[in-house]
Amino acid sequence: MVADAGAETKLHYASDITRTTPVGGKFSGQQKAIYEIVLSANTESIAVARPGFSNLELHLRACRIIASGLKELGLMKGDIDEVVTAGAHALFMPHGLGHMLGLDVHDMEALGENYIGYNDEIKRSSQFGLAFLRFALPFKPGHVLTIEPGCYFIPELIDKWKAEGKFKEFINYSKTDTFRAIGGIRIEDNILITSNGHKLLGKPIPKTVKEVESVCS
Repeated sequence: MVADAGAETKLHYASDITRTTPVGGKFSGQQKAIYEIVLSANTESIAVARPGFSNLELHLRACRIIASGLKELGLMKGDIDEVVTAGAHALFMPHGLGHMLGLDVHDMEALGENYIGYNDEIKRSSQFGLAFLRFALPFKPGHVLTIEPGCYFIPELIDKWKAEGKFKEFINYSKTDTFRAIGGIRIEDNILITSNGHKLLGKPIPKTVKEVESVCS
């Protein structure tokens, strides 16, 4: 069960948190394997977020973590940098890593995503998946944003790409078919970019396999 939820403080600032919980209280072998990949993308992305590092770099780094993990499971193949450059990983993560957070869950985006997340030097990509990255600019102290990698098995998208033979040099479709029942997994946290790094916002919410299963029990 994927729960994407938020709350608003008395100062009207928004939060945006996602946790994925196994129905029945315990992850299956397949669920655990995919969950651990997404968790690695989440925690490693948070760990390196700092001023000067761009959200575009962070997004692509997370995509490489997702693709590497899927390759280890036999769902993807080939050179990981080539996989991500081509956008083949977007079958499993067809969205951006995160977005700005403020007085609205998608802060300032009503003004226009390209005005908020891009500039004259950094243009929005037209590539499926990467095109949906809402914010791509370098981080500055005071930026507040979400970190929300995910891995999904979307039947309609799998069937479409498989029928087209799309990225068959990178995607093991027969193996992918055996994971369809998982649906999707996403883990999302909120961070503040500080002068020399980042701060995770809010009290820690359980997200390791052990923690989640313990709460469920």
